[in-house]
Amino acid sequence: MKTKKLTNLTLLKEATGGEVEIMKEFIEMYFEQIPTFRQKLRTYLENKQWSDLGNVARMAKSSVLTFGMFNLSRNLSTLHFKTYKQHGYDSYAEYVNEFETTTSAADLELREALIELTQAHTHPRSK
Repeated sequence: MKTKKLTNLTLLKEATGGEVEIMKEFIEMYFEQIPTFRQKLRTYLENKQWSDLGNVARMAKSSVLTFGMFNLSRNLSTLHFKTYKQHGYDSYAEYVNEFETTTSAADLELREALIELTQAHTHPRSK
């Protein structure tokens, strides 16, 4: 049974005009940014630095949206809003856990996509 993919590269393809090299750069940027976001979200949560937590959630939102993770993006928006309004503190850990879990799983999909893009680019199919 095939599991539902977490990522969807449609937005990325549209934003880049399907340019393989640019798509690869975006995916590589994801791998540079996401571990930092994970670490900061966890640290700010543990240290109860709510404003910083919300700011990182806001920044991370666009990174995951680029790769079609709509639910995660929406939940990061919610986390940002809650930290801004300073309410719902007990729910913050759920959002951070979801970010860690979802992006870790998405890492695998995006690594596969990067390999496929590289192979497609270096070995174009004959027409």
